[in-house]
Amino acid sequence: MGSIRAGYDTDFFRWTQETAELLRQGRFEETDKENLAEEVADMGKRDRRELQSRMIVLLMHLMKWAAQPQFRGASWMDTISEQRVQIDGILDQSPSLRPYAIGELPAIFRKAAVRASKETKLPVETFQAAEKVADLDSLLAADFLPGNPGDLVR
Repeated sequence: MGSIRAGYDTDFFRWTQETAELLRQGRFEETDKENLAEEVADMGKRDRRELQSRMIVLLMHLMKWAAQPQFRGASWMDTISEQRVQIDGILDQSPSLRPYAIGELPAIFRKAAVRASKETKLPVETFQAAEKVADLDSLLAADFLPGNPGDLVR
């Protein structure tokens, strides 16, 4: 066990491979349980961070789409579509993240509004038209594109 724990700090890849092999062989007592538990917990946190990041990018582009119709183009549409595909993939693999995404929508909306404001040089209020954000399913719907910033709120 000492060499496995040392491997975690000195050669993470080797540690992952050796730990995986110990698990496959059912040699649980020889695993570095503390670091293994931490890594498993971190995997969930990574998925949550990725979901939040992709939601911010999606909302930011939807906000720009709504506020600046003169700049709408294939690049924005590609970004919107790609974020939706990736978010759908995350939620398909980890359905328990859906309530998290729904609960975090107001905070994600605020962060996206700040980023959209910085990119467009428009006042942040342009993107914060109301307190309640549109529901998650609407934002992820392939055919939803806001005509104006008010379309992003309920």
